[in-house]
Amino acid sequence: MSRKTIALIGGGQIGGNLALLAAQKELGDIIIFDIPKAEGMVKGKALDLMQLRPHDGYDANITGTSNWKNVKDADVFIITAGIPRKPGMDREDLLGINLGIMKDVAQNIKEQAPRSFVIVISNPLDAMVYAFHKVSGFPKNQVVGMAGALDSTRFRTFIAMETGYSVQDVTCMVLGGHGDTMVPITRLATIGGVPVADLIPAERLSEIEERTRFAGSEIVKLFGNGSAYYAPAQSAIEMAESYIKDKKRVIPCASLCQGEFGVDGYFIGVPTVIGSGGVERILEFELQDHEKEALHDTLAAVQKIVSETGL
Repeated sequence: MSRKTIALIGGGQIGGNLALLAAQKELGDIIIFDIPKAEGMVKGKALDLMQLRPHDGYDANITGTSNWKNVKDADVFIITAGIPRKPGMDREDLLGINLGIMKDVAQNIKEQAPRSFVIVISNPLDAMVYAFHKVSGFPKNQVVGMAGALDSTRFRTFIAMETGYSVQDVTCMVLGGHGDTMVPITRLATIGGVPVADLIPAERLSEIEERTRFAGSEIVKLFGNGSAYYAPAQSAIEMAESYIKDKKRVIPCASLCQGEFGVDGYFIGVPTVIGSGGVERILEFELQDHEKEALHDTLAAVQKIVSETGL
């Protein structure tokens, strides 16, 4: 059986970590793609990663390129292309620059690998994954945005930090847009099956929810230049692995809703089953009134930024 090919569009901080994680998990051969003026950089990263392999003992071929023909028929694309946030910028501030990049990327992937599974990371996420879908014309099962996977892992992290219990035993989900209006579903959060609400006071839980909403901005401020890359990379790799290995993981992702949770025609964070068919199903559950209201607010924010794409 031949190895899968994973093409990483954008060779910056997230791209480099994606390549490392995909290689360590032996998900397939990896191509790091970037614009011609960054070709030396991605070729250098690829070579550096190739020389790391003997230490870890994993077999994966890693290359760098700026030629779209070199990603022909790749199985999975993970798109990080675009400029990162700087302090004082919100994700929406990136729209103008990153939309042009995403249109170009979508057109090229459509030409080179029309049957691939595509994971979008670029911000503003909700608008970028929508733009990719519109420009590429890919069916909804082939396109997904990495949003809730990262937001949920941040929520899990803060709950584990608060309680001191293993992060492995924390289960929770965050729905909605990938921005300040995201919706942590706290009543379903558990630690080893025990409701978090029985272990953390309500007021403190509310503070953890708020920290989750602004977790990306917190890191941007600390860095001073740039945005998070380790956790976003691992979040996308979990999604790619579920597709490649047909794991049927249920991951909160920005998937195209067509009536689910009352959302129609927009990519929004929902519990998504990812298997060999790509986005195989969205799992719906009954929301409480305040959660419906919060989801309505996050949908309004998503609709606003999507309308600014003009697509």
